[in-house]
Amino acid sequence: MSSLITIPAKPEAIAINPRETAVIVVDMQNAYASKGGYLDILGVDLSGMAAVVEAIQGTIAASRRAGMQIVFLQNGWSASLHEAGSPASPHWHKSNAMRLMRENPDLQGKLTIKGTWDYDFIDAIQPQPEDYIVQKPRYSGFFGTNLDMFLRGKGIRNLVFAGVATNVCVESTLRDAFFLEYFAIALADATYHIGSPAIQEATLFNIEKFFGWVTTTQAYLSALNNPAVESLQPQTII
Repeated sequence: MSSLITIPAKPEAIAINPRETAVIVVDMQNAYASKGGYLDILGVDLSGMAAVVEAIQGTIAASRRAGMQIVFLQNGWSASLHEAGSPASPHWHKSNAMRLMRENPDLQGKLTIKGTWDYDFIDAIQPQPEDYIVQKPRYSGFFGTNLDMFLRGKGIRNLVFAGVATNVCVESTLRDAFFLEYFAIALADATYHIGSPAIQEATLFNIEKFFGWVTTTQAYLSALNNPAVESLQPQTII
């Protein structure tokens, strides 16, 4: 395999070194991707999640073969909620999981709480021993964690994003990655949004125009399987 792989993307193709690239799998937990989990209880339509799960499975498998680091983000808090904030924190007010637990006594201690089914990764996408797991108390995988230190220590400069939700935790982590000087690529069909389809489109538009690059799983996998194929688009080489 050549040292650089050219990924067809918007706004232009981007060439990456797999050894300097990590796949960031965002919050593929029962809370966000399973019937009976937090988002399902919240009323989010999860009908498109099966296709996203399949896309992420393919992405992880191909990325492993290419020698990339796989990083799993896992969102939630201890049963004590000491990382979740008090009424003095905006997070206490804006977290829908916390609000649901406050308003529904039967849900208390069940939504995105460590040690529960809701917090666990879905059966279809499980970390392997060589993967790195980052437990995060807020939307961004960089806030309050050692993710940046881990990536820099591995010499990683490029991040490929998949997971849920495109417009919340994926976008928050990707924006922070941009501010920290990482090159970020979002896989459009390997991410899932909260809200209408227009939300997904708007988030991907923002990423493409301001914070990174956007591609599809098919284009990404084709590039990994055929590293010698060069795109005819102008490209960013990193």
